[in-house]
Amino acid sequence: MQVKKHISIAVALIALFASAAYAQQGPPKAPVHEVTDTYFGQKIVDPYRWMEDSKNADFAAWMKAQADYTRSHLDQLPMRGELLKRLEELSDTGVRVSGVQRAGNYYFYYRLAPGENDRRLYVREGFKGAERLLLDPDKLSEPGKRYSIDSYNPSFDGKYVSYTISVGGSENGEMRVIETATGKDMGERIDRARFGAGAWLPDNHSFLYNRLQKLAEGAPATELYQKSRVYLHTLGTNPDSDVAVFGYEVNPAIKMETTPLVFSYVPIGSKYVIALVNSGVSPNSEYYFTTIDKLTQTPIPWRKLVSLDDEVANVDLHGDDVYLLTFKNTPRYKVVHINLAQPDLAKAETIFPASSAVVTATGAAKDALYVQTLDGGVGKLWRVDYKGGAPQLIKLPYDGTANIGWTDQLTEGLLFGLTSWTKSAAYFAYNPATQKATDTTLVPPIPIDMSSIDAVSVKAKSYDGTMVPLVILSKKGLKRDGTNPTLMIGYGAYGIVNTEPFFASGYLPWLEHGGILALAGVRGGGEYGEEWHLAGKLKTKPNTWKDFIACAEYLINEKYTSAAHLAGEGGSAGGILIGNSIAERPDLFGAAVDAVGVNDAVRAETTSNGVPNIPEFGSTKTEEGFKALLEMDAYLKIKDGVKYPAVLLVTGINDPRVEPWMSAKMAARLQTATNSGKPVLLRVDYDAGHGFGSTKRQRNEQNADIYAFLFGQLR
Repeated sequence: MQVKKHISIAVALIALFASAAYAQQGPPKAPVHEVTDTYFGQKIVDPYRWMEDSKNADFAAWMKAQADYTRSHLDQLPMRGELLKRLEELSDTGVRVSGVQRAGNYYFYYRLAPGENDRRLYVREGFKGAERLLLDPDKLSEPGKRYSIDSYNPSFDGKYVSYTISVGGSENGEMRVIETATGKDMGERIDRARFGAGAWLPDNHSFLYNRLQKLAEGAPATELYQKSRVYLHTLGTNPDSDVAVFGYEVNPAIKMETTPLVFSYVPIGSKYVIALVNSGVSPNSEYYFTTIDKLTQTPIPWRKLVSLDDEVANVDLHGDDVYLLTFKNTPRYKVVHINLAQPDLAKAETIFPASSAVVTATGAAKDALYVQTLDGGVGKLWRVDYKGGAPQLIKLPYDGTANIGWTDQLTEGLLFGLTSWTKSAAYFAYNPATQKATDTTLVPPIPIDMSSIDAVSVKAKSYDGTMVPLVILSKKGLKRDGTNPTLMIGYGAYGIVNTEPFFASGYLPWLEHGGILALAGVRGGGEYGEEWHLAGKLKTKPNTWKDFIACAEYLINEKYTSAAHLAGEGGSAGGILIGNSIAERPDLFGAAVDAVGVNDAVRAETTSNGVPNIPEFGSTKTEEGFKALLEMDAYLKIKDGVKYPAVLLVTGINDPRVEPWMSAKMAARLQTATNSGKPVLLRVDYDAGHGFGSTKRQRNEQNADIYAFLFGQLR
């Protein structure tokens, strides 16, 4: 023991001295220890496999030295202080409200006010009622443990609120319950609560929830999200005694693989319980139903409503009527209707037909089904009366991004959110009797003037002729002379839309200094429904970064910018996009930001969150899957002696979605390979994860670092 202690002290001292030396000489060099794998006859050499061991003391020391060097470099950038000051001023202007939920006449929401660093949970009675602080995460925190609220859900009557909290952005949640009237902690402690804060039952004393399985000692990390189950919990009981009601090996009549995720919920005003099975990365789900009174039976008599072959993305109930959002033979979606008495999808009635617009959401109210569409970047809302007739377009207060916020079977009309490039988010109530939408005042306007910013929507022709939507934001009157610092952001995964209007006040410091912001709607996203998503996943994934490259060429050809003044950014799954863009076209970018990126796709499925993502990216266990992953692995594409752009890689040490070693390996490889003389920096936040749970200050600090780094490279 004594010898090991001395060795540990020696390692710590070496790391300390090395860190100081690195601060003077440049980022620390990473030792190369090659590991060779063979997949279907092809050898793959990995020089930094050793970094995948997060408990390795050498890796921890190297990461810390990288973080220290990067911090020293960024702190010396001339614009950083000015940019941070402006970001703090903007984020402290107005009150931010989000996550609105209704329970009875109670309205619950997150609120972040000037001077506060993290969102808090508030409640008010009625739209005009006095708001009251219900939950402050700062009061839950302990020395060395900063908690943030991950999610919450009120009981049907609003008497209780279940919520999850986690430490340092880890998303490793613990579920608790608070009494609304008094703020009393009800004593519930449910660990391994990763997916939401539970779904309450009408008794207002019990809820359904998904809980991760407890891994055995030494079990591989890849088992973390497997064998998913839904449990039933009653307040005041031991959660370790909760009975599983749905999921892996719960019902012998329902065969289920180990990888899908399962969830269950009761729509307000319904006697039915809905259960769904989903891969976690696809809109396609398998749905089952039973009645609440049968939850105590063994086994519970679940009936299958639709299978994966039916390609259903959402289910809404109104009494015994079921409304299904489906992309079966209609990749931009349509809405069909069946009845639970005879749930035969083959005889379904189409009540909202497919069109050029994408149906993005539905919500069942007492009076009608409400439908949300995306049409050419403009959000629209429709009312479909249960009694029949053509869908009615709801007149919105202004054009922008409209989102169904809340509907239930007991209440007429709907609550919806609306935002645009120039207007901050607001929450409106639509009254079907008057056919008017009024501002609820739940979400106050943010007094930041965005009228000096122009937003232009164009389309760029990709390599195969496909037209890719691209939104360009800049100060009015900006000259297109090819010299403007330009930041283009892309994502392209899971069918997520990247080009919808939003109140982009966080980008004002970039725009005010003459920068251009471009948002690329590349394939893999959801701009044109599921067909757009499928055109950028698995073996079609190269379309994602090829579209991004085409958008970059458009900006250059149209004189918005030039290669020396252009930066690309991608985060998370967007790491595939930006990593491959600079690997294949390093000449096209002056700089790049790779934030918590999936850089080493071939190794992704060895991680806990890699297994759920196999349907989106593929698996090395099949030859086709391996070839797809190899094609999207930017880390393995980096070549020695290439003039790569300046790169800032960002990671959080508590990231549960993309392991920090993904960024570390990419940084090490780029630092060794590039001969452009431009910096490759690894920014590490030791109190953050994937970005969820980060505080206002953390976000401002990170954005100041990114903007200062890019201005320093692109001007």
